Amino acid sequence: MKIKLPINGLMVEAQYNEQEIIDVHLPLLQRLTDLKNTPSGKRKIIFLSAPPGTGKSTLTAFWEYLSRQNPYLPEIQTLPMDGFHHYNHWLDEHGLRPFKGSPETFNVPKLAKNLELITGQNGTWPQYDRKLHNPVENAIEVTAPVVIVEGNWLLLNDANWRTLQPYCDISIFIQAPAETLRERLIARKCAGGLSIDEANAFYLRTDGPNVLRVLKESRPAYITLSMNADGEYHLV
Repeated sequence: MKIKLPINGLMVEAQYNEQEIIDVHLPLLQRLTDLKNTPSGKRKIIFLSAPPGTGKSTLTAFWEYLSRQNPYLPEIQTLPMDGFHHYNHWLDEHGLRPFKGSPETFNVPKLAKNLELITGQNGTWPQYDRKLHNPVENAIEVTAPVVIVEGNWLLLNDANWRTLQPYCDISIFIQAPAETLRERLIARKCAGGLSIDEANAFYLRTDGPNVLRVLKESRPAYITLSMNADGEYHLV
């Protein structure tokens, strides 16, 4: 199945195997909506944590699409974590701008506050602007009864990030071979205009350490997906 999905303001073409949709994605979405009943009026919040290169933004956009096509599923809305990056001036002041994307470059207390606000009411959510390279506040209207917050560090076994756990009803983690992620991330940078040497250097400085840290230091999730070298997902 080929489909164009909106990702960070751009239309991206994605492809999913029909059997994978039947065996993995639709049962998973049904499981997410049935697994844990939340109190009346409380929004169900799902954490999707995964290393860079696992296609989580595209995957959650696809899940949104499936939820709108299936009358037996409630509407699902994706909320990316990237809007909680510290602003560039803060990163510059702390010498962290070259490491943007690492756990230390996110405003975790701000993320916790937003999660608390949307738990029982509609609200807004910031979005990262790829042209401005900064967050844009109140960019997303949060209205769906089920939201999937997606990012690399949501399950990081760290005191700062563990403060988010009370807001999570169900957690999902995507695991994948580190070498597969390296190949995908370098190819992504080359497609974005970097030379192979520049892409390798970026991987060694930023993406590579983040991949290993997510894989090694994330807490166990309630549900685990595995992504293979072909980009196909399987329930573990």
